Amino acid sequence: MHRGKGMKFVGDSRVSASRTSQIPKDYSEYPGRTEAFWPNFLLKEWLAGAVFLVGFLILTLAHPSPLGGLADPTNAAFIPLPDWYFLFLYELLKYEFASGQYVLLGMLGIPGLAFGALLLAPFLDNGPGRRPHQRPIAVIMMMLALTATIWLTYTSASHVDWEARAAMDQPVPPASVEIDTSHEGYAVYEANCMSCHGESLEGGAAGPTLVGIEYSAEEIAQIAQEGINTMPADMFKGTPEELELLVQFITSVNEQAAE
Repeated sequence: MHRGKGMKFVGDSRVSASRTSQIPKDYSEYPGRTEAFWPNFLLKEWLAGAVFLVGFLILTLAHPSPLGGLADPTNAAFIPLPDWYFLFLYELLKYEFASGQYVLLGMLGIPGLAFGALLLAPFLDNGPGRRPHQRPIAVIMMMLALTATIWLTYTSASHVDWEARAAMDQPVPPASVEIDTSHEGYAVYEANCMSCHGESLEGGAAGPTLVGIEYSAEEIAQIAQEGINTMPADMFKGTPEELELLVQFITSVNEQAAE
């Protein structure tokens, strides 16, 4: 190198001419994009989802869902309903074109086409713009789906007496009395009545509760032998002495509940 004559550089083949950087590419030159999808954007989505999931789990532990009323197979007037977010599908099955011999169309065909169309919306309308007027196909499909869902849900909910259903679907109350399992009549109850009326006389799907009933000892004995309503007459298989013990046990439980 000579002063005033400039500088000369000698290349070395052992040194790479271009080096790949670990820094994500700058997306600021692209409209609507400011960072790389992986790992920047996706990591933020995972963190937000994890926070929501933890919060949801804490909420379910702090406020567990209450048990509804006991199922009564003898109540033919009760109409089961799905949860509110499935009411629009329930209402769809009431129309002639989606019920009867066309029930499969209402159950699988129409919902399958609707949700399939929503899945295809991004591919049918893949324009670069993000404003609603720049995405006419996707916006129209979404508005049709939203309008149909709201209308069907509203129509189905308007036909339901929600106050009556709330009264029928009260949570199962905890046992208000302590059952004396050492009572001689409890063994008789266990052999003859427990399968229908529950371990603590709280009732079940096949029989009502025996706590808080307003029957005398004679009426309880008569019901045990002759039945009542849907209870057949041959449920009790014990002796007269065992029947007396059973009546004493049920009466003692109701006396305790009345205190």
